[in-house]
Amino acid sequence: MENQSLTCETKDGVLVIQIHPVKTREDVVQLSSELRDLCADILLSADIHVVVLTGAEENAFSIDPEKVSPGSEDDPFQAAGVGSLAEPISRLDVPLLAALHGDALGQGLELALACDLRIASEDSRFGLTQVKTGVIPWDGGTQRLSRLVGKARAMEMILTGEVIDAREALRMGLVSRFVPSGEVMTTVMGLAREMASRAPIALKYAKETICKGMDMTLEQGLRLEADLYFLLHTTRDRTEGIQAFRNKRTPTFEGK
Repeated sequence: MENQSLTCETKDGVLVIQIHPVKTREDVVQLSSELRDLCADILLSADIHVVVLTGAEENAFSIDPEKVSPGSEDDPFQAAGVGSLAEPISRLDVPLLAALHGDALGQGLELALACDLRIASEDSRFGLTQVKTGVIPWDGGTQRLSRLVGKARAMEMILTGEVIDAREALRMGLVSRFVPSGEVMTTVMGLAREMASRAPIALKYAKETICKGMDMTLEQGLRLEADLYFLLHTTRDRTEGIQAFRNKRTPTFEGK
């Protein structure tokens, strides 16, 4: 069945996912369902090494909390996991880059926060504005923003519903960089292709070490890092990397 809320294209190991604008609760549920199915396929694919998430239109990551907030207690949107956009993509084990054109507000920002890197246009704005409508961020925003920018700054943004510009987002570490509007996809795809040219298993292990290590003690994180490092020595890609270096050629990684 053809997707209604997103479109996909894969080239050279990079999967580009374009999400369509979300305007209603039904749109959120539909996008959530399609993301779940797509991410399940990505986890089983040996050909996708990097994922880029972007909008089919400007401001596609701007989701008005007043229009998509759950209604009554009987609303099916309230069911556990239903309507989550961040949860499906947070399970991906490959690097995930968000290319942000325009505003990332409400649940759209929560979706972007679940990505590993965020590259934004210079005119982008960011905010978790749910408190203004009498609710709170519920799709991981309270947890991911505080881990990313620190407790104090996250408190201020969430408790006031503040909207910040790209310069402030960069200063506080919410985005990796901002570039002129017309250069966002060029910049992101350059990074994605560079990552996709690396050893796929090493990419996954590096991401796993960083993400899991954030919730571990330093000692536990160092042990995980060492374990995955030694596991990489058993892969064909590690052998290929050594041989390519000795022969002064570009390695050809197989993800094995």
